[in-house]
Amino acid sequence: MVSSIRRTALVTAVVLAAAAPVRADVDIERVSFTPSADGQTIVARIHTTDRVRAYSVDQDGDDVSLVVYEAELADRVRRGDAQAPVESYRLEAGDNRVTLRFDVDPSATVRAYPDRDSDDLLVAFSAGGPASGQMVSIEPQAPIVRTSAPASADAERWLLDTIVLDAGHGDRDWGARANGTSDKEVGLAVVLRLGRMIERELPGVRVVYTRDDDTFIPLPERGRIANREGGKLFISVHANAARNTSAYGTETFFLALRGDPSAREVMLRENRIVGEEMDPELYDNHADEGGDILQAMALSAYREESLAFALLVEREFAASGRRSRGVKQENFEVLRTASMPAVLVEVGFITNREEAEYLKSERGLDQTARSIFNAVRDYKEIYERGLQ
Repeated sequence: MVSSIRRTALVTAVVLAAAAPVRADVDIERVSFTPSADGQTIVARIHTTDRVRAYSVDQDGDDVSLVVYEAELADRVRRGDAQAPVESYRLEAGDNRVTLRFDVDPSATVRAYPDRDSDDLLVAFSAGGPASGQMVSIEPQAPIVRTSAPASADAERWLLDTIVLDAGHGDRDWGARANGTSDKEVGLAVVLRLGRMIERELPGVRVVYTRDDDTFIPLPERGRIANREGGKLFISVHANAARNTSAYGTETFFLALRGDPSAREVMLRENRIVGEEMDPELYDNHADEGGDILQAMALSAYREESLAFALLVEREFAASGRRSRGVKQENFEVLRTASMPAVLVEVGFITNREEAEYLKSERGLDQTARSIFNAVRDYKEIYERGLQ
Protein backbone atom coordinates (compact mmCIF):
# COMPACT_ATOMS: atom_id res chain seq x y z
CA MET A 1 0.00 0.00 0.00
CA VAL A 2 1.06 3.56 -0.64
CA SER A 3 3.18 5.16 2.06
CA SER A 4 1.41 7.62 4.34
CA ILE A 5 3.21 10.58 2.70
CA ARG A 6 2.20 9.52 -0.78
CA ARG A 7 -1.28 8.55 0.33
CA THR A 8 -1.93 12.00 1.79
CA ALA A 9 -1.39 13.51 -1.64
CA LEU A 10 -3.64 11.07 -3.50
CA VAL A 11 -6.93 12.77 -2.79
CA THR A 12 -6.76 16.46 -1.92
CA ALA A 13 -10.25 17.75 -2.67
CA VAL A 14 -13.84 16.68 -3.13
CA VAL A 15 -14.31 17.89 -6.69
CA LEU A 16 -15.67 15.72 -9.47
CA ALA A 17 -12.79 14.70 -11.72
CA ALA A 18 -13.31 15.40 -15.44
CA ALA A 19 -16.90 16.50 -14.87
CA ALA A 20 -18.71 19.49 -16.33
CA PRO A 21 -19.00 22.42 -13.93
CA VAL A 22 -21.94 22.17 -11.57
CA ARG A 23 -24.12 25.23 -11.09
CA ALA A 24 -24.18 26.50 -7.54
CA ASP A 25 -27.60 25.68 -6.14
CA VAL A 26 -27.27 27.13 -2.62
CA ASP A 27 -27.00 30.82 -1.75
CA ILE A 28 -25.54 31.85 1.58
CA GLU A 29 -27.62 34.78 2.79
CA ARG A 30 -26.53 35.40 6.36
CA VAL A 31 -24.14 34.37 9.14
CA SER A 32 -25.31 34.73 12.74
CA PHE A 33 -23.97 33.68 16.14
CA THR A 34 -25.94 32.49 19.18
CA PRO A 35 -24.90 30.83 22.45
CA SER A 36 -26.13 27.35 23.30
CA ALA A 37 -28.62 26.90 26.13
CA ASP A 38 -25.87 25.86 28.57
CA GLY A 39 -23.66 28.77 27.56
CA GLN A 40 -20.72 26.46 26.84
CA THR A 41 -20.90 26.66 23.04
CA ILE A 42 -21.27 29.37 20.42
CA VAL A 43 -23.16 28.26 17.32
CA ALA A 44 -22.57 29.97 14.00
CA ARG A 45 -25.64 29.58 11.80
CA ILE A 46 -25.02 29.67 8.06
CA HIS A 47 -28.38 30.74 6.62
CA THR A 48 -28.89 29.13 3.20
CA THR A 49 -31.58 29.13 0.53
CA ASP A 50 -31.53 25.35 0.14
CA ARG A 51 -30.12 22.22 1.72
CA VAL A 52 -26.32 22.04 1.62
CA ARG A 53 -25.20 18.93 -0.24
CA ALA A 54 -21.53 18.95 0.67
CA TYR A 55 -19.35 20.68 3.20
CA SER A 56 -16.07 20.11 5.02
CA VAL A 57 -14.51 21.55 8.15
CA ASP A 58 -10.80 21.75 8.90
CA GLN A 59 -9.16 23.10 12.04
CA ASP A 60 -5.49 24.00 12.26
CA GLY A 61 -4.80 25.65 15.60
CA ASP A 62 -6.57 29.00 15.64
CA ASP A 63 -7.74 28.75 12.02
CA VAL A 64 -11.01 26.99 11.14
CA SER A 65 -12.11 26.69 7.51
CA LEU A 66 -15.64 25.72 6.55
CA VAL A 67 -16.06 24.97 2.84
CA VAL A 68 -19.60 24.82 1.45
CA TYR A 69 -19.61 23.20 -1.98
CA GLU A 70 -22.01 23.99 -4.84
CA ALA A 71 -22.69 27.33 -3.18
CA GLU A 72 -22.28 31.05 -3.74
CA LEU A 73 -22.84 34.23 -1.76
CA ALA A 74 -26.17 36.01 -2.04
CA ASP A 75 -26.14 39.55 -3.46
CA ARG A 76 -26.32 40.99 0.02
CA VAL A 77 -24.95 38.86 2.81
CA ARG A 78 -25.82 39.87 6.36
CA ARG A 79 -22.96 39.31 8.77
CA GLY A 80 -23.51 38.99 12.50
CA ASP A 81 -20.83 39.88 15.02
CA ALA A 82 -18.49 37.07 16.04
CA GLN A 83 -18.67 35.81 19.62
CA ALA A 84 -15.91 34.13 21.66
CA PRO A 85 -14.26 31.71 21.11
CA VAL A 86 -14.62 33.04 17.54
CA GLU A 87 -12.59 36.24 17.32
CA SER A 88 -13.31 37.15 13.70
CA TYR A 89 -14.31 35.60 10.39
CA ARG A 90 -14.39 36.29 6.66
CA LEU A 91 -16.18 34.85 3.63
CA GLU A 92 -14.57 33.95 0.30
CA ALA A 93 -16.41 32.85 -2.83
CA GLY A 94 -15.23 31.23 -6.05
CA ASP A 95 -14.94 27.94 -7.93
CA ASN A 96 -18.53 27.04 -7.12
CA ARG A 97 -17.94 27.12 -3.38
CA VAL A 98 -17.94 29.45 -0.40
CA THR A 99 -15.23 29.29 2.25
CA LEU A 100 -15.78 30.75 5.72
CA ARG A 101 -12.55 31.30 7.63
CA PHE A 102 -12.90 31.66 11.38
CA ASP A 103 -10.15 32.97 13.65
CA VAL A 104 -10.71 31.14 16.94
CA ASP A 105 -9.14 30.52 20.32
CA PRO A 106 -6.64 27.67 19.67
CA SER A 107 -8.17 25.62 22.51
CA ALA A 108 -11.61 25.63 20.86
CA THR A 109 -13.14 22.56 19.29
CA VAL A 110 -15.43 22.72 16.28
CA ARG A 111 -18.22 20.60 14.86
CA ALA A 112 -20.42 21.25 11.81
CA TYR A 113 -23.84 19.68 11.21
CA PRO A 114 -27.10 20.42 9.36
CA ASP A 115 -29.91 22.05 11.29
CA ARG A 116 -32.79 19.64 11.83
CA ASP A 117 -35.49 22.25 11.43
CA SER A 118 -34.24 24.23 8.43
CA ASP A 119 -31.84 24.12 5.49
CA ASP A 120 -29.21 26.01 7.49
CA LEU A 121 -25.78 24.69 8.36
CA LEU A 122 -24.59 25.01 11.96
CA VAL A 123 -21.02 25.24 13.26
CA ALA A 124 -20.56 24.76 16.99
CA PHE A 125 -17.47 26.22 18.69
CA SER A 126 -16.67 25.02 22.20
CA ALA A 127 -13.85 26.55 24.22
CA GLY A 128 -11.36 24.68 26.36
CA GLY A 129 -10.98 21.35 24.53
CA PRO A 130 -8.29 19.79 22.38
CA ALA A 131 -8.10 20.76 18.71
CA SER A 132 -10.56 18.66 16.78
CA GLY A 133 -8.67 18.07 13.56
CA GLN A 134 -10.61 17.66 10.35
CA MET A 135 -14.20 16.52 10.30
CA VAL A 136 -16.10 15.98 7.10
CA SER A 137 -19.77 15.44 6.38
CA ILE A 138 -20.50 15.21 2.69
CA GLU A 139 -23.45 14.23 0.63
CA PRO A 140 -23.23 12.90 -2.92
CA GLN A 141 -22.21 14.55 -6.17
CA ALA A 142 -18.78 15.65 -5.03
CA PRO A 143 -16.09 13.09 -5.88
CA ILE A 144 -12.35 13.47 -6.38
CA VAL A 145 -9.31 15.11 -7.85
CA ARG A 146 -5.83 13.64 -7.51
CA THR A 147 -2.45 15.32 -7.42
CA SER A 148 0.91 13.58 -6.99
CA ALA A 149 1.54 9.84 -7.00
CA PRO A 150 4.33 7.22 -6.77
CA ALA A 151 6.88 7.08 -9.58
CA SER A 152 5.81 4.88 -12.48
CA ALA A 153 8.56 2.34 -11.84
CA ASP A 154 7.11 1.87 -8.40
CA ALA A 155 3.48 1.91 -9.48
CA GLU A 156 2.65 -1.72 -10.20
CA ARG A 157 2.69 -2.83 -6.59
CA TRP A 158 0.23 -0.07 -5.66
CA LEU A 159 -2.40 -1.18 -8.19
CA LEU A 160 -5.89 -1.68 -6.80
CA ASP A 161 -5.67 -5.44 -7.29
CA THR A 162 -7.32 -6.82 -4.12
CA ILE A 163 -10.71 -5.76 -2.74
CA VAL A 164 -12.01 -7.18 0.54
CA LEU A 165 -15.78 -7.51 0.87
CA ASP A 166 -17.30 -7.87 4.30
CA ALA A 167 -20.90 -8.97 4.78
CA GLY A 168 -21.84 -7.68 8.20
CA HIS A 169 -22.86 -9.95 11.08
CA GLY A 170 -23.44 -13.68 10.47
CA ASP A 171 -24.62 -16.87 12.21
CA ARG A 172 -25.91 -16.02 15.71
CA ASP A 173 -25.42 -12.31 15.06
CA TRP A 174 -28.36 -11.32 12.89
CA GLY A 175 -27.92 -7.57 13.19
CA ALA A 176 -31.22 -5.78 12.73
CA ARG A 177 -34.29 -7.88 11.85
CA ALA A 178 -37.54 -6.54 10.43
CA ASN A 179 -40.14 -7.15 7.73
CA GLY A 180 -39.04 -10.68 6.94
CA THR A 181 -35.33 -10.05 6.47
CA SER A 182 -32.19 -9.17 8.42
CA ASP A 183 -28.99 -7.20 8.29
CA LYS A 184 -26.86 -10.33 7.89
CA GLU A 185 -28.96 -11.67 5.00
CA VAL A 186 -29.07 -8.44 3.03
CA GLY A 187 -25.36 -7.80 3.56
CA LEU A 188 -24.34 -11.25 2.32
CA ALA A 189 -26.68 -11.15 -0.68
CA VAL A 190 -25.28 -7.77 -1.79
CA VAL A 191 -21.65 -8.76 -1.17
CA LEU A 192 -21.89 -11.97 -3.21
CA ARG A 193 -23.42 -10.10 -6.14
CA LEU A 194 -20.84 -7.34 -5.86
CA GLY A 195 -17.99 -9.84 -5.77
CA ARG A 196 -19.19 -11.55 -8.93
CA MET A 197 -19.44 -8.19 -10.72
CA ILE A 198 -15.89 -7.27 -9.73
CA GLU A 199 -14.46 -10.62 -10.81
CA ARG A 200 -16.35 -10.55 -14.09
CA GLU A 201 -15.93 -6.90 -15.07
CA LEU A 202 -12.62 -5.81 -13.52
CA PRO A 203 -9.98 -8.24 -14.83
CA GLY A 204 -6.96 -8.58 -12.58
CA VAL A 205 -8.82 -7.65 -9.41
CA ARG A 206 -8.99 -10.34 -6.75
CA VAL A 207 -11.98 -10.47 -4.40
CA VAL A 208 -11.57 -11.64 -0.81
CA TYR A 209 -14.65 -12.32 1.32
CA THR A 210 -14.53 -12.12 5.10
CA ARG A 211 -17.46 -14.50 4.92
CA ASP A 212 -19.30 -16.03 1.96
CA ASP A 213 -21.83 -18.01 3.97
CA ASP A 214 -23.73 -17.74 7.26
CA THR A 215 -20.61 -17.69 9.43
CA PHE A 216 -19.78 -15.51 12.41
CA ILE A 217 -16.48 -13.60 12.15
CA PRO A 218 -15.36 -11.41 15.11
CA LEU A 219 -15.16 -7.75 14.20
CA PRO A 220 -11.37 -7.28 14.53
CA GLU A 221 -10.73 -10.48 12.58
CA ARG A 222 -12.49 -9.01 9.55
CA GLY A 223 -9.88 -6.27 9.28
CA ARG A 224 -7.07 -8.73 9.94
CA ILE A 225 -8.28 -10.89 7.06
CA ALA A 226 -8.12 -7.83 4.84
CA ASN A 227 -4.57 -7.05 5.99
CA ARG A 228 -3.30 -10.62 5.56
CA GLU A 229 -4.69 -10.77 2.05
CA GLY A 230 -3.06 -7.50 1.01
CA GLY A 231 -6.34 -5.66 0.53
CA LYS A 232 -6.28 -2.25 -1.11
CA LEU A 233 -9.93 -1.43 -0.35
CA PHE A 234 -12.27 -2.73 2.38
CA ILE A 235 -16.07 -2.54 1.98
CA SER A 236 -18.39 -3.64 4.78
CA VAL A 237 -22.05 -3.95 3.76
CA HIS A 238 -25.02 -3.71 6.14
CA ALA A 239 -28.75 -3.08 6.25
CA ASN A 240 -29.90 -0.20 8.41
CA ALA A 241 -32.67 0.07 11.02
CA ALA A 242 -34.42 2.83 12.94
CA ARG A 243 -37.14 3.26 15.50
CA ASN A 244 -38.80 5.60 13.02
CA THR A 245 -40.15 3.16 10.44
CA SER A 246 -40.50 5.90 7.85
CA ALA A 247 -36.70 6.39 7.72
CA TYR A 248 -35.20 5.25 4.43
CA GLY A 249 -32.16 5.70 2.21
CA THR A 250 -28.47 4.84 2.03
CA GLU A 251 -25.52 6.01 4.13
CA THR A 252 -21.80 5.39 3.81
CA PHE A 253 -19.43 5.77 6.75
CA PHE A 254 -15.69 6.06 7.18
CA LEU A 255 -13.65 5.91 10.35
CA ALA A 256 -13.70 8.75 12.86
CA LEU A 257 -12.60 9.15 16.46
CA ARG A 258 -15.56 11.40 17.15
CA GLY A 259 -18.39 11.12 14.71
CA ASP A 260 -21.66 12.67 13.69
CA PRO A 261 -24.21 12.52 16.55
CA SER A 262 -26.90 11.59 14.03
CA ALA A 263 -24.88 8.47 13.16
CA ARG A 264 -24.35 7.36 16.76
CA GLU A 265 -27.34 5.02 16.84
CA VAL A 266 -26.04 3.18 13.79
CA MET A 267 -22.57 2.87 15.34
CA LEU A 268 -23.91 1.50 18.62
CA ARG A 269 -25.98 -1.11 16.82
CA GLU A 270 -23.19 -2.26 14.50
CA ASN A 271 -20.73 -2.42 17.42
CA ARG A 272 -23.20 -4.23 19.71
CA ILE A 273 -21.70 -7.67 19.06
CA VAL A 274 -18.45 -6.60 20.77
CA GLY A 275 -20.01 -7.27 24.15
CA GLU A 276 -21.16 -10.72 23.06
CA GLU A 277 -17.91 -12.04 21.60
CA MET A 278 -15.80 -14.54 23.49
CA ASP A 279 -12.99 -12.11 24.34
CA PRO A 280 -14.32 -8.55 24.63
CA GLU A 281 -10.96 -7.52 26.16
CA LEU A 282 -9.61 -7.54 22.62
CA TYR A 283 -11.25 -4.14 22.26
CA ASP A 284 -10.19 -2.60 25.54
CA ASN A 285 -7.07 -0.95 24.17
CA HIS A 286 -9.21 1.32 21.98
CA ALA A 287 -10.56 3.09 25.06
CA ASP A 288 -7.20 4.06 26.53
CA GLU A 289 -4.79 6.78 25.49
CA GLY A 290 -2.73 4.45 23.30
CA GLY A 291 -5.85 3.29 21.53
CA ASP A 292 -6.73 6.89 20.68
CA ILE A 293 -3.26 7.42 19.23
CA LEU A 294 -3.53 4.31 17.06
CA GLN A 295 -6.98 5.37 15.87
CA ALA A 296 -5.72 8.85 15.03
CA MET A 297 -2.88 7.36 12.98
CA ALA A 298 -5.25 5.11 11.06
CA LEU A 299 -7.70 7.94 10.49
CA SER A 300 -4.98 10.25 9.20
CA ALA A 301 -3.42 7.64 6.91
CA TYR A 302 -6.53 6.52 5.05
CA ARG A 303 -9.16 9.18 5.68
CA GLU A 304 -8.89 10.98 2.35
CA GLU A 305 -9.14 7.84 0.24
CA SER A 306 -11.96 6.43 2.38
CA LEU A 307 -13.85 9.69 2.02
CA ALA A 308 -13.27 9.74 -1.73
CA PHE A 309 -14.64 6.23 -2.17
CA ALA A 310 -17.58 6.88 0.17
CA LEU A 311 -18.53 9.90 -1.92
CA LEU A 312 -18.54 7.81 -5.07
CA VAL A 313 -20.76 5.17 -3.44
CA GLU A 314 -23.35 7.72 -2.38
CA ARG A 315 -23.19 9.47 -5.75
CA GLU A 316 -24.02 6.16 -7.46
CA PHE A 317 -26.90 5.44 -5.11
CA ALA A 318 -28.34 8.88 -5.83
CA ALA A 319 -27.87 8.39 -9.57
CA SER A 320 -29.81 5.11 -9.40
CA GLY A 321 -32.81 6.88 -7.86
CA ARG A 322 -32.19 5.91 -4.23
CA ARG A 323 -32.37 8.49 -1.47
CA SER A 324 -28.82 9.21 -0.30
CA ARG A 325 -28.48 10.30 3.32
CA GLY A 326 -24.86 11.21 2.67
CA VAL A 327 -21.37 10.33 3.83
CA LYS A 328 -20.62 10.36 7.55
CA GLN A 329 -17.85 9.60 10.01
CA GLU A 330 -18.26 7.22 12.91
CA ASN A 331 -16.20 4.97 15.16
CA PHE A 332 -17.02 1.50 13.79
CA GLU A 333 -15.07 -1.41 15.25
CA VAL A 334 -14.99 -3.23 11.93
CA LEU A 335 -13.12 -0.35 10.24
CA ARG A 336 -10.42 0.07 12.87
CA THR A 337 -8.25 -2.93 12.05
CA ALA A 338 -8.34 -2.62 8.26
CA SER A 339 -5.05 -0.97 7.24
CA MET A 340 -6.38 0.40 3.98
CA PRO A 341 -9.14 2.71 2.76
CA ALA A 342 -12.28 1.32 4.37
CA VAL A 343 -15.98 2.15 4.40
CA LEU A 344 -19.16 0.76 5.90
CA VAL A 345 -22.19 0.97 3.59
CA GLU A 346 -25.73 0.95 4.97
CA VAL A 347 -27.74 -0.01 1.89
CA GLY A 348 -31.20 0.84 3.23
CA PHE A 349 -33.59 0.54 6.16
CA ILE A 350 -35.21 -2.85 6.58
CA THR A 351 -37.43 -1.28 9.26
CA ASN A 352 -39.08 0.62 6.40
CA ARG A 353 -41.51 -1.85 4.86
CA GLU A 354 -41.15 -0.55 1.32
CA GLU A 355 -37.36 -0.45 1.43
CA ALA A 356 -37.25 -3.91 3.04
CA GLU A 357 -39.28 -5.33 0.15
CA TYR A 358 -36.85 -3.70 -2.27
CA LEU A 359 -33.85 -5.17 -0.47
CA LYS A 360 -35.44 -8.62 -0.43
CA SER A 361 -36.02 -8.56 -4.18
CA GLU A 362 -33.58 -9.74 -6.84
CA ARG A 363 -33.94 -6.39 -8.57
CA GLY A 364 -33.19 -4.42 -5.43
CA LEU A 365 -30.18 -6.53 -4.51
CA ASP A 366 -28.79 -6.39 -8.04
CA GLN A 367 -29.22 -2.62 -8.29
CA THR A 368 -27.65 -2.10 -4.88
CA ALA A 369 -24.62 -4.20 -5.77
CA ARG A 370 -24.37 -2.43 -9.14
CA SER A 371 -24.25 0.99 -7.49
CA ILE A 372 -21.38 -0.06 -5.23
CA PHE A 373 -19.63 -1.72 -8.16
CA ASN A 374 -19.84 1.46 -10.23
CA ALA A 375 -18.16 3.31 -7.37
CA VAL A 376 -15.42 0.65 -7.18
CA ARG A 377 -14.83 0.89 -10.93
CA ASP A 378 -14.59 4.69 -10.88
CA TYR A 379 -12.41 4.73 -7.77
CA LYS A 380 -10.03 2.20 -9.32
CA GLU A 381 -9.74 4.26 -12.49
CA ILE A 382 -9.02 7.51 -10.63
CA TYR A 383 -6.71 5.82 -8.15
CA GLU A 384 -4.60 4.11 -10.81
CA ARG A 385 -4.57 7.17 -13.05
CA GLY A 386 -2.52 8.83 -10.33
CA LEU A 387 0.06 6.03 -10.48
CA GLN A 388 1.03 6.78 -14.07
